[in-house]
Amino acid sequence: MYSYKRNEMPIVEVRGVNKVYQQGDIRIFALKDVDITFDSGSFAAIAGPSGSGKTTLLNIVGGLDLPDTGEVIVDGRNFGEMSQGQLAQLRLNRIGFVFQSYNLIPVLSALENVEYVMLLQGVGKSERRERAMAMLEEVGLGDKYNNRPAELSGGQQQRVAVARSIVSDPAIVLADEPTANLDSKTGEGLLRIMAGMNEKRKVTFIFSTHDTMVMDYAHRLVNLRDGRVADDQIK
Repeated sequence: MYSYKRNEMPIVEVRGVNKVYQQGDIRIFALKDVDITFDSGSFAAIAGPSGSGKTTLLNIVGGLDLPDTGEVIVDGRNFGEMSQGQLAQLRLNRIGFVFQSYNLIPVLSALENVEYVMLLQGVGKSERRERAMAMLEEVGLGDKYNNRPAELSGGQQQRVAVARSIVSDPAIVLADEPTANLDSKTGEGLLRIMAGMNEKRKVTFIFSTHDTMVMDYAHRLVNLRDGRVADDQIK
């Protein structure tokens, strides 16, 4: 069992988490007895072969899935003590998401996609617009405000997704294979943007990845194997 030792309360605590999927008569442990913590400001990658449990772990940390047993505490809130509505509010206000497939709304412009989370948060129109425009400038898309996703390259779409994940000022951003659909040059550019945001804004980033470049950029590398933490390295 591996666990990162720290002196302050971590932003993420996973304690004794198990997740089991039933396939007919067979029980498959996606996660088994996982204990792990992440400090605020981390830039960490969760790696491992397909089926190792890394996406399942990321989904559980993000409250998109719940463990069968064990505790998950994010930003001081214990998921097991929260209603579905409270969990949804935590995801909206404190957790940003970046997905492999971008998950942009195709009928909205880049600017409107970045604004969307703030719209759900009830942020006023002028502030929404100002923050979204500033964030698109920060990710190098200041000339693409009005472009819809279909008019953007894959790398540009993923930068819009990163801008959307950060603009609402979350405590943590969870990125599931964010470079998987990008060429290496575009992927590295995206990683530089996220590393800069981590340093500048002190927001925590946790990736699930197969990409060795993401692993190289990460300050911490957690390897999963068969649903267990096999190795945990601080770099």
